[in-house]
Amino acid sequence: MQRGSVPAHVWLVLGVAICGVSSAGAIFTHVDDIPPLLRASWRLQLTALILAPLALWQFNSIDEEVKSKLFEMSSGKVILASGAFLALHFGFWVTSLDYTSLTHSLLFVTAHPLVILIGMILFVRRPNRMELIGGIAAFAGAAISMLDAGDVQGDRSVTFFGDQLAFLGAVFVVGYLVCGRILREWMPLFIYAFPVTLLGGLLLLPASMLLEADYSQYGAFGYIGHETLVWFVLLAFIAGILGHTGLNYCLKYVSPLLISISVTLEPVLGSIIGWMFFSTGVPGMWTWIGGPILMLGIISILYGEHITNQTLVDNKAVLEGE
Repeated sequence: MQRGSVPAHVWLVLGVAICGVSSAGAIFTHVDDIPPLLRASWRLQLTALILAPLALWQFNSIDEEVKSKLFEMSSGKVILASGAFLALHFGFWVTSLDYTSLTHSLLFVTAHPLVILIGMILFVRRPNRMELIGGIAAFAGAAISMLDAGDVQGDRSVTFFGDQLAFLGAVFVVGYLVCGRILREWMPLFIYAFPVTLLGGLLLLPASMLLEADYSQYGAFGYIGHETLVWFVLLAFIAGILGHTGLNYCLKYVSPLLISISVTLEPVLGSIIGWMFFSTGVPGMWTWIGGPILMLGIISILYGEHITNQTLVDNKAVLEGE
């Protein structure tokens, strides 16, 4: 279907998906009696359980060539790497929610386009003007936001350490995105998402066992029968299925640029959800100033990258037409 003829329901799905992914941080803060690494593992485990029948359905409907490719060593290595990056992303991000405010955690974990920009400058090419301006603005916005260090928002204080943890979550999500780009060229969505999500959840278990003293109080599958089970099911379904799967569905109809820019709303929507339903507090003055600058910088980076990619596509089309 042409991107210009977007069905009306796609906009509804996109809105639900953005709200879904934005709700995760607020819900994670609500179940903070559970250690953060174990909290992240439970979320991924339950998402994998929901994905399992969908993956089985897709597996039964694909051709033999794709099935054989699934079991190649090279595919297995990338799936394992993707699961490891997902575990690291969730581990650092969910831990950051215990050490800084919800708004700060969301601002820094969604700054992965800045990480990509830095990597691109170091290893690929020089940035264009929009990317450079966006990068400067993003760094400036982050620095201004950090002036709120020590400010109490809800039952959390803004800390430089917590913001660092969230940014490390952004660093590792880049690895997850790169692996996904490699595999999703040929691998169906649910067949990709199920093993990666399950691996991420399982890899977090030994980390929790080694690093979190309260692990033995709950156990690897302690969500079974636990009073917080309903919240983890909501995390898995609303943020995992409606959120991330919804965004992947919308990619069939709208541009990746629009999806990426929409996701930058997560700090705003997530903060509103946290404030309205979980009393996570109102951001401090410097976050009100620096946060929008950081977000605008990220949008500028995304748009600058889009311009460069579009130019490359247009130039290739011209060369092929000659």
